[in-house]
Amino acid sequence: MSDHITEKSEQKLQDWSQQQANAETMVPIIGELYRERGVIFTIFGHSLVNKSPLEIIGLHRIARVNVDAAISTMDTYPILSEVARLDLAPARIDLGNLISHWRQATPDLEIEDFVKDELAGIATGKTSLRSNPQDVVLYGFGRIGRLVARILAGKTGGGDNLRLRAIVVRPGGDNDLAKRASLLRRDSIHGPFSGEVVVDHEDNALIINGNLVHVIYASSPEECDYSKYGIQDAIVVDNTGMWRTEEDLSRHLVPGTSKVILTAPGKGNVPNIVYGVNHYGMTEGGNVISAASCTTNAIAPVLKAVNDQYAIESGHIESIHSFTNDQNLIDNYHKKERRGRAASLNMVVTETGAAKAVAKCLPELAGKLTGNAIRVPTPNVSLAVMSLNLGCETNAEELNEFLLKTSLEGDLQNQIDYSKSTEVVSSDFVGNRYAGIVDAPATIVQGTHAVLYVWYDNEFGYSRQVVRCLEELAGIVMPNFPKRAVRH
Repeated sequence: MSDHITEKSEQKLQDWSQQQANAETMVPIIGELYRERGVIFTIFGHSLVNKSPLEIIGLHRIARVNVDAAISTMDTYPILSEVARLDLAPARIDLGNLISHWRQATPDLEIEDFVKDELAGIATGKTSLRSNPQDVVLYGFGRIGRLVARILAGKTGGGDNLRLRAIVVRPGGDNDLAKRASLLRRDSIHGPFSGEVVVDHEDNALIINGNLVHVIYASSPEECDYSKYGIQDAIVVDNTGMWRTEEDLSRHLVPGTSKVILTAPGKGNVPNIVYGVNHYGMTEGGNVISAASCTTNAIAPVLKAVNDQYAIESGHIESIHSFTNDQNLIDNYHKKERRGRAASLNMVVTETGAAKAVAKCLPELAGKLTGNAIRVPTPNVSLAVMSLNLGCETNAEELNEFLLKTSLEGDLQNQIDYSKSTEVVSSDFVGNRYAGIVDAPATIVQGTHAVLYVWYDNEFGYSRQVVRCLEELAGIVMPNFPKRAVRH
């Protein structure tokens, strides 16, 4: 018995050591192809770019749990090595889906021939998605603004060609630049920024991962002239929420800018875009769009998938939402009902426009959904409980299997994540890059009635959706490989 245990122990250590060695070798390959070719490697939608060896191993484990199949660096490293031999154009390459295809391939097929065939569409030589980088301006530098800045800075050197050029804030006091730099470097929820932030007093700028970002002080959009800073045709991301109509948001269209994205629900005829759901054709519209709300972005992809498959007849959405900056730390006057009570001590029932907002991106659900929200004493990560009446009967196993497949392939792969764990809690989803995460064990189905629980990082997950809208407006849309079945 002892010999068996010893042998097993040694084998497990050897396997782990080999996995580590593979992951360590994968890191520079992934990094070089990202910087030099604009190729982003993922594993079932989870990005491998800028990840440590241990993080890469961890993402393999997550994938293994969800697809019920052992996937390790032993599988992905040989595939990656062959991919690296190709003359690649910018693209997103999913190693998880490549492994799935490889396991279904003809037994005597050589891995080199398999990879060449699967990636034939991008083995077209080094190129760029744009002739020059797309300038971006952040108007406002609060919770969402700083996270968008982090995401954009993390793309420096890649093939995305989005370049943060300026940040606009209200005039500050002493040490303003240093304080804003500190808030970017450190975050109580999302942890330290994994990059470099240098204060440049001479140009009143922050140098973020080598990018010179001007800090411009202004009290209104009209005060800005971005062309003075060499900024051209910039996309302005309004993080303030102060202006919601097309007329008001058009005030951002000053010298040096061309388009505006609002990081809050738009009013009137401002298009509310949930990337993955209704972003198609957004570049053909006007110069002003809204990226909707964090809750709308969390629920709309799941609602679209479920409606396409099962036909939603009616439903109610309850958002269990983390408290926000507009609430009071302790009891004080607030213009809205109940929000004046201490955010860190109370659950607060309040309204949400997310259910109605869904109709703007999914017109087929207009008038079918109601909604409310409960603000709770947690600083980040929220939960949407969706009680849905379907047009046909199903069961929890079937519905979960459908949502798992949706999260692994098709148009909504980057919006919907999936969790099988019975042990996860809200803090486990801090930093999750998806718009929403289906909590499969919590799913309840009785005939035509289904209850779905969808977690979402209402800060980071939403910020990722905003950046996806940015990429779409900039014409930076990478093809996905290997080709997957697409749902409409």
